[in-house]
Amino acid sequence: MYDYDLLVVGSANADLVIGVERRPAAGETVLGSDLRVHPGGKGANQAAAAARLGARTALLARVGDDAHGRLLLDAQRAAGVDPAGVLVGGAPTGVALITVDPSGDNSIVVSPGANGRLTPEDVRAAGHLLRASRVVSAQLEIPLETVVEAVRNLAPGSRFVLNPSPPRPLPRELLEACDPLIVNEHEAQVILGGSEAGGTPGSWARDLLALGPRSVVITLGGEGALVASADGTARVPSVKVDAVDTTGAGDAFTAALAWRLGAGASLEEAAAYAARVGAVAVTRRGAQESYPTAAEVDAL
Repeated sequence: MYDYDLLVVGSANADLVIGVERRPAAGETVLGSDLRVHPGGKGANQAAAAARLGARTALLARVGDDAHGRLLLDAQRAAGVDPAGVLVGGAPTGVALITVDPSGDNSIVVSPGANGRLTPEDVRAAGHLLRASRVVSAQLEIPLETVVEAVRNLAPGSRFVLNPSPPRPLPRELLEACDPLIVNEHEAQVILGGSEAGGTPGSWARDLLALGPRSVVITLGGEGALVASADGTARVPSVKVDAVDTTGAGDAFTAALAWRLGAGASLEEAAAYAARVGAVAVTRRGAQESYPTAAEVDAL
């Protein structure tokens, strides 16, 4: 019996968001909206999204002993996440500087802060959380060696989900644990070493599977997603909505997919549900504030 449906091992940032008519070119200054401060970070986003859907969720992360860290802890508790694994101190809380244009597209620069101090030793010390979790999800806004250590400490029978963002080449040990590896087009090409720049989603999926993952999900924006495993490939259609802000939508997709897989859904079923969760999220501003409940997803 698992105490948690999902344990997220990852980052927690304060998102500093400014709306702009267009993003500045090199050397250019543009005026934007008033600054908005939101709880964010890929790890904290995923945990909040899963908990809002009803998953029993815990977060293993590190924040600073500062106002941004307190904001993040309060937001996790409010979403229903167990923050017992959130460590405090070592560096200031991570910060993401985000600009959002009128179409809802965003550009992000991240200062890792305390996220860079989440160590393999922290993972080993939190072994009780990993042993109590049906699914473990991670990203790459924390040190790569920390993510690898999470894989080494998985409970027998648990499932590991990775969204390698920001992307980088990955060791075979990590790739072979992924079930699934969730990537967008850019992330797929980085992991493949740029060899698939002219390829198709089907060829990317095939070549990614050859690197070791048990399954792969490639998100394709307005074109939906492609899921692939040894059983074959399938396309999952997108859900058409009027996007307001895409910040954190990919994190909502990953969290929903990981939770539904742990609940017994097939990869295609879980991806279809995750697409609906992401669609609701982009119709609202912010990251964690935009995440829907299960009832809101069902009403879409």
